[in-house]
Amino acid sequence: MSMRDNLDISAYLVLGPENTLGRPVGDVVRQALEAGFTCVQIRSKVVDARDLIECARAAADEIARAGKQESVALLIDDRLDVALAARDAGIKVDGIHVGQSDIPVEVCRKYLGEDAVVGLSARAHEMRDYIQTADMSQVDYLGVGPLHETDTKPDCGKDIDGSIITRSLEELADLAAISPKPIVVGGGVKILDIPALAKTGVDGFFVVSAVCGAQDPHKAAKDLVDTWEKARN
Repeated sequence: MSMRDNLDISAYLVLGPENTLGRPVGDVVRQALEAGFTCVQIRSKVVDARDLIECARAAADEIARAGKQESVALLIDDRLDVALAARDAGIKVDGIHVGQSDIPVEVCRKYLGEDAVVGLSARAHEMRDYIQTADMSQVDYLGVGPLHETDTKPDCGKDIDGSIITRSLEELADLAAISPKPIVVGGGVKILDIPALAKTGVDGFFVVSAVCGAQDPHKAAKDLVDTWEKARN
């Protein structure tokens, strides 16, 4: 069974070295995994390809150490070259996450293979139309946001005119109802958002600062997971 069949995006951590308050990326990943996080994405706009590969290696090592290589997907944001180079170096990278203006999902699928996970963020103002009209056979899940404006990714949700469109709970419920693919929501998500977010029918939440910027990443991650599971059940 491939990771595509096993994909769990319910508790999804996004991180790069600039997010961890100086702590090693692997250390934060370890704490999140111990707390029950189910997916890890390596994302950085400030380090070079070699450093991204080493971040992926550190994350993959922690996933392996936790015995979760078959259940926790390790994804690379945006950088198909990094995903391929990491794989070539023997690192278990399961796939990629791209935006609508990044490398086309068909190209990612061609180079990463049929078993790879390919996630997609569509532009805020186009997400509903995209879900209704695009060929989504090559996409495994959709990233939607932001729920709030966020310093971690200031351009997240930017509309044509440059304004930031945040997603309302009503919009998220609508997207979840019409989407043939799972949806994960992020962008400034905090623990207080989780109960209402879980009730929209989306499949998961993604966070950066809520875990990586916490004084105790394990406790922050566990609180998020426990709150999500309680709200969903």
